Amino acid sequence: MPNEDGATFFLKTFSDPEAVAAYAEGPRRFVPGLADLHRMTGILIAERAPRNARVLVVGAGGGMELKAMAEAHPDWTFVGVDPSREMLGLAERTLGTLAPRVSLIQGYVQDVPPGPFDAATCLLTFHFLREEERLGTAREIRSRLRPGAPFVVAHGCLPEEGGGRGVWASRYAAFAIASGADPDQVERARAAVEASANMVRPEQDEAILREAGFADTSLFFAAFTWRGWIGHA
Repeated sequence: MPNEDGATFFLKTFSDPEAVAAYAEGPRRFVPGLADLHRMTGILIAERAPRNARVLVVGAGGGMELKAMAEAHPDWTFVGVDPSREMLGLAERTLGTLAPRVSLIQGYVQDVPPGPFDAATCLLTFHFLREEERLGTAREIRSRLRPGAPFVVAHGCLPEEGGGRGVWASRYAAFAIASGADPDQVERARAAVEASANMVRPEQDEAILREAGFADTSLFFAAFTWRGWIGHA
């Protein structure tokens, strides 16, 4: 059981080449409906984005959502940013022949050119950030979007209702084990999630998006500890 907080625990993993090589199986086992989340993200963006949309993907390492959106929307192009060189390498391999439509940047959203972009996503990333970092990141994303452009964000939350953090963390773990994840790995992840000061209530996450300037923010995805919202710049 790790002594560090959840963010440190997972960020260390993203710098471990062996763990990165096995990354693709992790989200599928830990996130209910991951493929559907990717599909819904593309649908929500397409509601307002132009046919040849330029999409900013924050936390693009691994490339899973990039590949899903690029396959479903052949006229879109993408700029992806992630602090992990190893994870960006995995994204390149995941994209394969789709890679020419994607520009990858090692760094943070502050390192991304100003755009403007027609849409943005940030999937499975915000739960690594403290509240003040989330607000700053959300503001940086909004500043790079055209007026009215959609922003789709989804990540881990820990509701307080229904038994509290411990109950929801246990459900998170039970789903992963039922999906075939290694029980020891799951227990380490569950402990890190439950101990993480960065895992906040869904209402706090939604308030952060509103404070960052996103209008008509609404929930579109809820699956155990995972939530997803869409808002517009």
